[in-house]
Amino acid sequence: MHATKYHIFTLKEAPSEAEIISHKLMIRSGMIRKISGGIYTHMPLGLRVLRKIESIVREEMNRSGSIELLMPVVQPAELWQKSGRIKEYGPELLRFKDRNGRDFVIQPTSEEVISEIVKNEIHSYKQMPLIFYHIQTKFRDEIRPRFGLIRSREFIMKDAYSFDTNEENALISYETMFNTYSRIFNKIGLEFRAVTADTGSIGGNRSHEFHVIAETGEDTIVYDKYSTYAANTELAEAPCLILERGLPRQKMELAQTIDINTCNKLSDHLKVPIQKTVKSIIITTDSENKQIYLLLIRGDHTLNDIKVKKIKGLDKFRLATEQEILDSFNCKPGFLGPVNVNKSIIIIADKTVANMSDFICGANIENMHYIGVNWYRDLKEPDIICDIRNVSIGDKSPDGKNLLSFQKGIEVGHVFFLGTKYSTALNVSFLNKEGKSTITQMGCYGIGITRIMGAAIEQNNDDNGIIWPRSISPFEIVICPIGYTSKNKVQETAIKMYELIKKSNIDVILDDREKRPGIMFAEWDLIGIPLQIVITEDNIKNEMVEIKIRKTNQKIKISMTNLIETTKNILNNL
Repeated sequence: MHATKYHIFTLKEAPSEAEIISHKLMIRSGMIRKISGGIYTHMPLGLRVLRKIESIVREEMNRSGSIELLMPVVQPAELWQKSGRIKEYGPELLRFKDRNGRDFVIQPTSEEVISEIVKNEIHSYKQMPLIFYHIQTKFRDEIRPRFGLIRSREFIMKDAYSFDTNEENALISYETMFNTYSRIFNKIGLEFRAVTADTGSIGGNRSHEFHVIAETGEDTIVYDKYSTYAANTELAEAPCLILERGLPRQKMELAQTIDINTCNKLSDHLKVPIQKTVKSIIITTDSENKQIYLLLIRGDHTLNDIKVKKIKGLDKFRLATEQEILDSFNCKPGFLGPVNVNKSIIIIADKTVANMSDFICGANIENMHYIGVNWYRDLKEPDIICDIRNVSIGDKSPDGKNLLSFQKGIEVGHVFFLGTKYSTALNVSFLNKEGKSTITQMGCYGIGITRIMGAAIEQNNDDNGIIWPRSISPFEIVICPIGYTSKNKVQETAIKMYELIKKSNIDVILDDREKRPGIMFAEWDLIGIPLQIVITEDNIKNEMVEIKIRKTNQKIKISMTNLIETTKNILNNL
């Protein structure tokens, strides 16, 4: 590839809307161009990256025994009605009617379509286990697309679906995909962690997320440095920090707390550790028989919505309105607590709160709090005691041996064991060995192809631009001749070197444009090609070339006769 015959158009500045480094660098380097909010054109350089990511994913999926097909972007809404997700998925699911008034959706994922295919094609246990996959454009109508390719509306995803005769075999397929994903991210060359996670809107009862480690990540990963334990904060188990409830030592008394309506303010006002305070959160559901719930967590902790949703009957909870709170507590928020509440209110206490003694909480009287509150003596025991908080710094791992560590990550892959969630709804069945009709066990597995591109940049960049891992860089080597159009010897050497490298199956581009050296080098630093080979007249006279390693910015001079061997060694060790 010659640069004059390719499209390279870089920018000195990124648009103001670009918030994170990958978004800025992809626009500046000419990888992507915005067409609409969350919708991008992948320009030639960016497309080369995507195709290389796809190639690695496809190679490892095929190696796992998975079979590729291609499902449509447009799907009949009827299938989504059968699965029940037409309502569950919400406004992110883009819906439309065709000219005949029939309902369709633009696929965000393909569980319904693949289930319909297998329902009609797979009839016997002898045809399983089976894993189908495709690499296809997806669309999710994000309310606020941001961060470039990290959270766009249109994106490319590899999604796979496994079908098995029983749960035991389905979990084998799950492990196959888990191991395949680990190989994919290792081959791309990214630092990642696989963590246990919530199943979310996809459903199912087993799930792992794959996160690329990056400080700009939206997710927080919790892990134990000394064991295999790792989880998303949504699912990380928060330990009870008080092993046994202490005996009461204080008398319960009212304290005036004018305008002191947060635990932080309360701690400062009463000059007590915030760990002695209890935070009250009021929730309800929109069911026919509306029920008010009082959730209690320690003052320095935060509520974990995902854990709350797993409590029976609270899968669709919401925060209570101010009027609902006034009706139930006769007090406005900021001064609420569990003492003397209406018997109809269900109290759910976090495990740590359930073991607290002599604690401080709202008195359900404006500008008043109780101090010295104790369970059983001053109020009824909680109706439900469970883990409803996010883990925090200082918490121990589930085995109680080590402190948990925290990292930011960008989710780039997710594997789910679905069980029979979709196969039951869509009647996907087969005949077992006894000839009896049996519901198929399913799993689904997704990788964000376009998101990997953004995540790779978030993890690999410096002040000068992108630092691509060799495996997905648009080119592995760029030849930078100084004076290509004006110095015959430089041009001859550059062309000869280009042909030699190309014959060695190394992905190379020759910059034959009329660019000043400083501008040329800065542009290729921005684009992030792993190796720059610099050719000058002086180096030619000495039969030498200069190699710049983008990752370290190290420059080395080598003999032209050792060019291929040296560049291969460097690339193999990046």
